[in-house]
Amino acid sequence: MTAKASISYADRVSPEEWETRVKLAACYRLIAHFGWDDLIFTHISAKVPGTEHFLINPYGKMFHEITASSLVKVDLNGEEVLPSPDDINPAGYTIHSAIHEIRPDVYCVLHTHTPAGIAVSAQKQGLLPISQQSLFVLANLAYHAYEGVALDHEEKARLQHDLGSANFLILPNHGLLTAAPTIEDAFLSMYTLQRACEIQVLAQAGGSELTYVPQAVLDGAKKMVEGVLKTKSASGSGIAWAPLIRLLNERYPGYDL
Repeated sequence: MTAKASISYADRVSPEEWETRVKLAACYRLIAHFGWDDLIFTHISAKVPGTEHFLINPYGKMFHEITASSLVKVDLNGEEVLPSPDDINPAGYTIHSAIHEIRPDVYCVLHTHTPAGIAVSAQKQGLLPISQQSLFVLANLAYHAYEGVALDHEEKARLQHDLGSANFLILPNHGLLTAAPTIEDAFLSMYTLQRACEIQVLAQAGGSELTYVPQAVLDGAKKMVEGVLKTKSASGSGIAWAPLIRLLNERYPGYDL
């Protein structure tokens, strides 16, 4: 692990891959900052531009330790493309390779096991339309039933089918997942989904009858979000990303090594 930290890939990969590595390492650090990590047991991947390869975390490092150079590059078969002393999480490979295989529009896949996310995933009704945050998710949400730890590669086909063209996925009894065309979009999508789950759990804990968003508003929000996705309009993730990077540079420097 110490030897790995001394290696820099900045001059050994393309500028496009290095930029992706830096952004992905930043995303890992942000997940740690917001407390959405689960020790070493969740994962974020990003495709290397112009290839079928993707980057993922070295299994055994905490998210606040991830650097651009420590990320492991693998192909869709899970084979290392660049030598690394670190393994990758086999369940992470199953989930991420399944999505990267069939979704050329997806550049980044982000998966978490947060308490609020798992709590909502365990509810039969799933995510409820009770917050503004939930509206952005419900317009593009899918579910994939729990099959145990994702080590069986035969599950990939079922996960692919269930995800379809959605960008948000709730995995009952398991957690949350976002898939997006950029790392920034994947992070902001997870922020929105996580907030929607936190709000739902808090609202239910209050014990009062819940107020649902009116169906007309829900339908309007769905059309609005679908329009944004179709036209690829700016989602706000780029605006939010810049101050998040400033936060990292001030409090948690070193991710870009």
